[in-house]
Amino acid sequence: MGEFMAEIKVRINETYRSLESARDAGDEFLADTHASELEDLYRIAARNGVDAHS
Repeated sequence: MGEFMAEIKVRINETYRSLESARDAGDEFLADTHASELEDLYRIAARNGVDAHS
């Protein structure tokens, strides 16, 4: 589980940075896409007992 936990946190961090970059660039479509992906990653993490917010 340690490897999964590390990977999901990396993916969440990368997606969050991409979301912020899209927002900064004013690309609403891309920002929405990243926001949806981020929600999915948080859901997957929660379903697997990973506290992705820390």
